[in-house]
Amino acid sequence: MFIILMHAGAESLLLREITRTSRSVNNSDELGREALRPRQLFCDLGDRRFGIQHSRRFEIQRSSIGVKCLKLTWRKFDHLASTVGGARNIFCELFGNNKAENTFWLDSSSTEKGRARFSFMGGKGGSLWKQVTFRLSDQSDVKFTSGGHLLIEDAEGSIERAYLEEGFFDFLDKELLSFHHEKKDYEGLPFDFYGGYIGYIGYNLKVECGAASNHHKSRTPDACFFFADNVVVIDHLYDDVYILSLNEENTPMSTWLDATEQKLIGLRASSTRQLEEQNLHAPTVSRNKSAFISEVSRGDYVNNVENCLKYIKDGESYELCLTTQLRKRIGEIDSLGLYLHLREKNPAPYAAWLSFSKEDLCICCSSPERFLRLDKNDLLEAKPIKGTIARGSTPEEDEQLKLQLQYSEKDQAENLMIVDLLRNDLGRVCEPGSVHVPNLMNVESYATVHTMVSTICGKKHSNVSAVNCVRAAFPGGSMTGAPKLRSMEILESIESCSRGIYSGSIGYFSYNRTFDLNIVIRTVVIHEGEASIGAGGAIVALSNPEDEYEEMILKSSAPAKAVMYFD
Repeated sequence: MFIILMHAGAESLLLREITRTSRSVNNSDELGREALRPRQLFCDLGDRRFGIQHSRRFEIQRSSIGVKCLKLTWRKFDHLASTVGGARNIFCELFGNNKAENTFWLDSSSTEKGRARFSFMGGKGGSLWKQVTFRLSDQSDVKFTSGGHLLIEDAEGSIERAYLEEGFFDFLDKELLSFHHEKKDYEGLPFDFYGGYIGYIGYNLKVECGAASNHHKSRTPDACFFFADNVVVIDHLYDDVYILSLNEENTPMSTWLDATEQKLIGLRASSTRQLEEQNLHAPTVSRNKSAFISEVSRGDYVNNVENCLKYIKDGESYELCLTTQLRKRIGEIDSLGLYLHLREKNPAPYAAWLSFSKEDLCICCSSPERFLRLDKNDLLEAKPIKGTIARGSTPEEDEQLKLQLQYSEKDQAENLMIVDLLRNDLGRVCEPGSVHVPNLMNVESYATVHTMVSTICGKKHSNVSAVNCVRAAFPGGSMTGAPKLRSMEILESIESCSRGIYSGSIGYFSYNRTFDLNIVIRTVVIHEGEASIGAGGAIVALSNPEDEYEEMILKSSAPAKAVMYFD
């Protein structure tokens, strides 16, 4: 372990039983172990089981599923959000009590240039609310260990436990396929989430997506979700607020809509209190300057980069996304205040707040990267980021750095390889010929960095479920490398700890089988008295080890500064 000293400069880091369905899985990755031939540049041969000859893996399975009929009711309030203090004030007023325990906020805190439009928030809800927590089995270093322990807590506090031999994705798939709904219930709504599962998928669930094993056990649950039946939605484009309530058909309608409407009206009548609320969460500069602790020293990180370069030179991989973890013990900390500070200083289109009080877990995420989205028209979209550079201190320097990123041969190579990897991933679940790249290597600017972003789209095949679209592409290629399976195997042997929630995905699975998931980067995970931040970068043949270390420091600086400000 290596202590990173704090100083001014670049390094201031600061159940129920689940009916089983058969699934044919090829556990071997022997082809991925061979030296890669030129024609394999962007095709992961170890993933052949996802091809047409094994397409049944992704087909929707409808047998032996208990059907639950859901009914959605909703109300709209035109041009309300800004008059009551915006998303921040709405969340604090409606869900900020009791340290905002058991709450969620998928927060489009950066909406410039159409990057994001909607925010979804809520807390412990009505009769359908539940929390689902999944942990992989304790076994490690074994082939394809995907089974694990599921815990479900309902709104009344009752707990059920089950062991899932087929894993979490199979459970989630069956859950979504068990919901019956009427499309007319959400006609007129401009967004795609109407209630359902909101939470995260940890990186270690890669063993359910073809990876051979996990060498390191995650300290946090491998997946944790709320089933959200009451949701507040903000349309940042038109400043509208929606409230949605989901009930089982033929059950009494929840009183939550009426109660929430009254609270929103109260906010409108006293919107001047928003400044008071903001001051309530205003941080004071910390006097505790204890350092973050890195899993590896600067020298060890540089050595790890050099090891990656050797694998690339030997033809084992073309790109390896090397990462590490930074940790800091913390005392009592205002986790929500920390998140509010982070979203102000580093706004992002796919930001998120999640609080799972029973797990002593809060997630403060300022991610600029979308992993994968499926909309109501069955269109899939991925937006990988590869290539990052700091913002300049003057407009002239800023523009120069932006152009430097745009024309960087190394960053273009990183981005292009991940684009082709994702074209391959989406090609497994999309209609033939529908996968395309509408935007290639565009540079987007954020509060602290410029990034290079591409967009890959495709039309989902009709016989593929929403969850299996995720399973075909998880973890995001921008966090693994190319070819994916062999690259993950190499990274497992180099990295010294589990990535946990970092490199996984946060987002929603709506009951109507749409989803939207981010890539968990630029994120603080607060768990059992510790704050942790994952950071890293893609290694390609053109990488410079010292520069890669500096890029890792840059990516961790915004979330690290937020923690240092509060603790």
